[in-house]
Amino acid sequence: MTILIKAAQLLLSLSILVIIHELGHFTFAKVFKTRVEKFYLFFNPWFSLFKFKRGETEYGLGWLPLGGYVKISGMIDESMDKDQMSKDPEPYEFRSKPSGQRLLIMLGGVMFNVIFAFLVYSMILFAWGEKYLPTENAKFGIMCDTIALDMGMQHGDKIITLDHKKVEDFHDIVPEIVYNGAKTIQVDRKGTVIDIPVPDDFIAQYIEKKSFINYAFPFVIREFIKDSPAEIAGVKVGDRITGINGKETLYYDLVGTEIEKYKDEPIHLQVDRDGELLEFTVLVDSDGKAGIYPLDPKTFFELKEIEYGFFASIPAGVNKGINTIKSYLKDLKLVFTPETKAYKSLGGFIAIGNIFPGQWNWNTFWNMTAFLSIMLAVLNVLPIPALDGGHVLFLIVEIITGRKPSDKFMEYAQIAGMIFLLALVLYANGNDILKLFTR
Repeated sequence: MTILIKAAQLLLSLSILVIIHELGHFTFAKVFKTRVEKFYLFFNPWFSLFKFKRGETEYGLGWLPLGGYVKISGMIDESMDKDQMSKDPEPYEFRSKPSGQRLLIMLGGVMFNVIFAFLVYSMILFAWGEKYLPTENAKFGIMCDTIALDMGMQHGDKIITLDHKKVEDFHDIVPEIVYNGAKTIQVDRKGTVIDIPVPDDFIAQYIEKKSFINYAFPFVIREFIKDSPAEIAGVKVGDRITGINGKETLYYDLVGTEIEKYKDEPIHLQVDRDGELLEFTVLVDSDGKAGIYPLDPKTFFELKEIEYGFFASIPAGVNKGINTIKSYLKDLKLVFTPETKAYKSLGGFIAIGNIFPGQWNWNTFWNMTAFLSIMLAVLNVLPIPALDGGHVLFLIVEIITGRKPSDKFMEYAQIAGMIFLLALVLYANGNDILKLFTR
């Protein structure tokens, strides 16, 4: 069921974004009286699921959910319609329009995706506001993965600053290091401030392992499963687990990891019950579980909440969209920087689908859709033939030089771009499949 929910969210999100993108091309084409022959959601090689014609345009739904397209008369695109291009140009064709109009038609999809993302972010802020964990409110400190431990950090360290500058949002700590190149981390370790250097290969390590730190919180029991070994042993709701077999486990992550070591074995579980330290003998089941559920971590922290009125949400949404564009451009920079090895993390449809949660949540859905709209806009404007950015590049050259590339050159460029993009898609989705078997 989780896979189906993720797939449904991905399909709905991409469908919305494809329609918005193609609507951008369609709208500018209509403004400049350029004929649009087809407007399709999904591709339709050999046949369409359904179609109808209104005016000069055929609208339809294809069966191959890899995007969509508008077929604009007199333009060399993925349809590779050579017959039309061999005829004399008509006034309503793309190739007959001034270069400035053709430029706007090609940029229409990207513009609509960016504007749509701004509107969605504004809608989210107006409807749900904004919540985040201030770094100073991570009162239990951090949980460290292997990268952080190797750097010299410890469980329970409280991050104060990066390069002696405060980071307001806890979740901005990693981006500040990865994107903005913070070189040192200052932590409070039991009252002592310690300066920890960030290793030169941190980005490569982080991209490979996708883990570094998380906020720590205690394991306080919320409820038990039926016939829970812990409940049978006398453990109660509200008990805070502090140790297992004499080993201190003050944080949630440590509890689960330690219990799993003792499958089908009894353990001595130490708990704090209203300030009283107690110990119980609990038989761990064959799955390495003790039949207990923890309190939601949100109950331990004071989150900062910001509410937005309708008019205040618009500039805030635009600002969030601009920051998302900046972050994604930095992601692309990492991909094209070989020493970071970020290219190894490129993913296809499985990776994109996994950014959606296993349960339907409209707040998360619209956040992810806005992000994907930004991603689609940025990728489409890259100067690669077969993408909008390739057409834009040639149009800019034409505007500067006053010379239009030949149709034969455009045809070869389109083919080369399509081959490159196909190889990139195969590589990204191949990465996804490989990860399924190497987890």
